[in-house]
Amino acid sequence: METTSVSVSVESTRRRRHTTTASTAAVLLVLLCCSLLQSPAAALASGSGNPSSYVVYLGGHPPRDDGVSPEVASRMAADSHYDLLGAVLGDREKAREAIFYSYTKHINGFAANLEPRHAAEIARYPGVVSVFPNRGRKLHTTRTWEFMGLERAGDVPQWSAWEKARYGEDTIIGNLDSGVWPESKSFDDGEMGPIPDDWKGICQNDHDRTFQCNSKLIGARYFNKGWAEASRLPLDDALNTPRDENGHGTHTLSTAGGAAVRGAGALGYGVGTARGGSPRARVAAYRVCFRPVNGSECFDADVLSAFEAAIADGVHVISASVGGDANDYLYDAVAIGSLHAVKAGIAVVCSASNNGPDLGTVTNVAPWILTVAASSVDREFSALAVFNHTRVEGMSLSERWLHGEGFYPIIAGEEATAPGSKPKDAELCLMGSLDPEKVRGKIVVCLRGIAMRVLKGEAVRHAGGAAMILVNDEASGDDIYPDPHVLPAVHISYANGLALWAYIKSTKVATGFVVKGRTILGMRPVPVMAAFSSQGPNTVNPEILKPDITAPGVNVIAAWSGATSPTERSFDKRRVAFNMLSGTSMSCPHVSGIAGLIKTLHPDWSPSAIKSAIMTSATELDVERKPIQNSSHAPATPFSYGAGHVFPSRALDPGLVYDMTIVDYLDFLCALGYNATAMEDFNKGSFVCPSTHMSLHDLNYPSITAHGLRPGTTTMVRRRLKNVGPPGTYRVAVVREPEGVHVSVTPAMLVFREAGEEKEFDVNFTVRDPAPPAGYAFGAIVWSDGSHQVRSPLVVKTTQ
Repeated sequence: METTSVSVSVESTRRRRHTTTASTAAVLLVLLCCSLLQSPAAALASGSGNPSSYVVYLGGHPPRDDGVSPEVASRMAADSHYDLLGAVLGDREKAREAIFYSYTKHINGFAANLEPRHAAEIARYPGVVSVFPNRGRKLHTTRTWEFMGLERAGDVPQWSAWEKARYGEDTIIGNLDSGVWPESKSFDDGEMGPIPDDWKGICQNDHDRTFQCNSKLIGARYFNKGWAEASRLPLDDALNTPRDENGHGTHTLSTAGGAAVRGAGALGYGVGTARGGSPRARVAAYRVCFRPVNGSECFDADVLSAFEAAIADGVHVISASVGGDANDYLYDAVAIGSLHAVKAGIAVVCSASNNGPDLGTVTNVAPWILTVAASSVDREFSALAVFNHTRVEGMSLSERWLHGEGFYPIIAGEEATAPGSKPKDAELCLMGSLDPEKVRGKIVVCLRGIAMRVLKGEAVRHAGGAAMILVNDEASGDDIYPDPHVLPAVHISYANGLALWAYIKSTKVATGFVVKGRTILGMRPVPVMAAFSSQGPNTVNPEILKPDITAPGVNVIAAWSGATSPTERSFDKRRVAFNMLSGTSMSCPHVSGIAGLIKTLHPDWSPSAIKSAIMTSATELDVERKPIQNSSHAPATPFSYGAGHVFPSRALDPGLVYDMTIVDYLDFLCALGYNATAMEDFNKGSFVCPSTHMSLHDLNYPSITAHGLRPGTTTMVRRRLKNVGPPGTYRVAVVREPEGVHVSVTPAMLVFREAGEEKEFDVNFTVRDPAPPAGYAFGAIVWSDGSHQVRSPLVVKTTQ
């Protein structure tokens, strides 16, 4: 998902947050002693005078040892929020009316309707970490688990990661999304035992008594106050429920932790056994996404409230296929919520967003988040367009197909322009632009663009057309998708479309046929990075590589909501139990499910250890042992896939991990220039920024980035590895040096004598002189004891 706010350039973002010398840091700390940054407060004050909703973030709550109950402590926190805002507004009762969320458990803060001048004023108060608008965010499988080696021909072998990790048994996965359809077979509790005693969540069905949880779907909540304030629309019963209206949340939650369902498929395609990454996990739905408002479905105030609830409920993994523009961490609801979750020992997995293939589009870039890109699997849904003695391969999920053996007349959309419509609109097959007299009973050729692909099919069907051939524009090239069209249809590439249009223009009566689609397995090459998958570099901190990992996110089949059709359009009256979607929203829950497996097998591992295990065990090679390609069939880079494609069986036994605690992340934020008061507020007195800031390069991250290297210089980056396997001796290999840079590692051997032992090493980057052209270059190092391969990608940015 993306926010509706305006993005900030890399350099301006870094100028606001990143101090480069001790003197600059000291000046900033003096200037910012009462708030994180002055510029956001000034920006708040410059807004219009009309009230808007804001989030006021106060950090964490102080630890209590005075015998006060959690309920009383929560009320006391809420009262303190009324007092704080009342001091600004001059009236405590007005403060009570303005506040629509108080975060009183793990996160300290509130959401309120404020005039910009009041938001700016409260941002300057001592103890206020940040104030930011209640921004909107966007919502960003039968075959996928077999593709990743967890099953074979529908059966689960004894060596499968599922068997080793007991199918994620009793790990609790919380999903922040559009809710859930509880009647789906993916959430049947079957033979699952009693709900774990430490679960503290609820099944919030006060407005929807038909919504029932069970021993599989153990909790569900909804958070809609932020949406209501942003939309200014009334909340009807369909919004006051965790029940999923649009299918997205049901799809993602079942991908992460759905039970096994045999015979699942999308409209008859890809039939097999559907299940989540942790099939025996308990799952909980946190509905934060609703009907679109100005292009956004999910709002920050709701997202932050859901994080707080999930932490208090006792989830072990949070999956969030939501996001917005990359932003300062403490002005980003997902970054704030996930930081509190990680502090509580909860792994947080988020989607990288769908703004690719442009560089610098990745979101959810906070280093404590596991950020997931999207790539393909070895399955396609092929259909054929037949014309001029040729058979052109495309894709489709259409249920309906042309009958008979004879060919049908073909007409280009622009040749069937309805009276009063523009030929350009008819070329695009926009609704109402086609003349029924000209298209009735014919195959209509439509150009991709402007409207949704399935809407073009409905426009053709509405005008009486028999079928549609959807042709890519030049920008879309070979990027084609199978869609659940409401009529016989096939989507073909730009090159094949040119051939089709040339045929139509060369003959008086063009004819052809659309051949029913079929499921094809064993496609090569795979995986291939999805064109839509957002890429690095990280525009908030280039020192941290994002995304972290890639996983299946193209044509993923998973459970669906009974409240909507497979096209999610009102004209489509079909209802399905499973549907196919593509996006980083789909790849994210694959990794969440794998994180659940690791949590079951290693319940004492930290979120950072789980992230490291997933990243260092990943592969940058496809199934034919060749470099993973991008959508243009060129070699992809870590900006596309991070550490590589997830490899579940290896992730369960990584050998070594790059571990971190909350203190490491707070040290990192101190080094970024966030002031000491803010960090103290987060940890409430138990943390003090170091007198000497760490180097941003030295955050103990599983990937290694050296930024801003100059010719003839050497830069040292430090890392720390923890042994989570048997005693062993690990030796390092620089498997690939970044172009123009010499890489050495010291020491070259690490000896671990017991589990939990930690060892440091240094990576030295020396830029050759003359240096290569300024820009990014990539490499990798691998630590190995002969049975484990602990791989870290290297990213180097050289300057002239």
